[in-house]
Amino acid sequence: MTARRIASLAAALLATLALTACSVEMVEADDARPNDAGPAVSEPATPSGAAGGPAPDLSLADAIAKLPVATEVRDGYERDSFKHWVDEDSDTCNTRAEVLKAEAVVAPEQGPRCTLTGGQWFSYYDEVTVDDPKKLDIDHMVPLAESWDSGASEWTAERREAYANDLGAERSLLAVTAKTNRSKSDKDPQDWMPPAESARCTYLVDWTATKLRWSLSADEAEVAALRELAADCPDSTVQYELAL
Repeated sequence: MTARRIASLAAALLATLALTACSVEMVEADDARPNDAGPAVSEPATPSGAAGGPAPDLSLADAIAKLPVATEVRDGYERDSFKHWVDEDSDTCNTRAEVLKAEAVVAPEQGPRCTLTGGQWFSYYDEVTVDDPKKLDIDHMVPLAESWDSGASEWTAERREAYANDLGAERSLLAVTAKTNRSKSDKDPQDWMPPAESARCTYLVDWTATKLRWSLSADEAEVAALRELAADCPDSTVQYELAL
């Protein structure tokens, strides 16, 4: 459980506790997004710069500068090129369910074959609390199509599957309202940003960290948009762990 999730969901938890019976099972938030005016900070892991360990903290501006710049190519993209929502540990809960369980503010009930009912979640994109998992989408921070454009077209099928089911970094997959996820679609930050003002610096941090984690490129227009948007986030820092 991370301090960043706990801090950003504190307000939502207080409201929930006032309305929820004491018998309801509570879980710590595992991937909170700040909904206050504080700086957006990516989460550290272990002190190493090698693959599988985190790079040193970077300012958001410096992190954006590390993105390799390349022309995006959509040729050949098919969503089925990324096998997703797999059950990696064979516990009957696929990736979608694992994210829902990890990000719940109030734990859902888990039935046979990992059927989830009840529970409560906080969608940081739009600061909306959701109490029905069916009303949530699991968003790939960097959409599958965008990742294809940015280098994943050259990956093996196994690496694309690992990307599509990345539970190794809290920013990679997010439970958000279906409305915001579908509004975002496959857009990058030059064309879409979260509607909640409080989410924007965090979103830029998460987007940049995910691209760096997976060594994905950005085109010139994307980099220019990231730099412009990051000017409003002078205190935001980025830390990422390279994907194996």
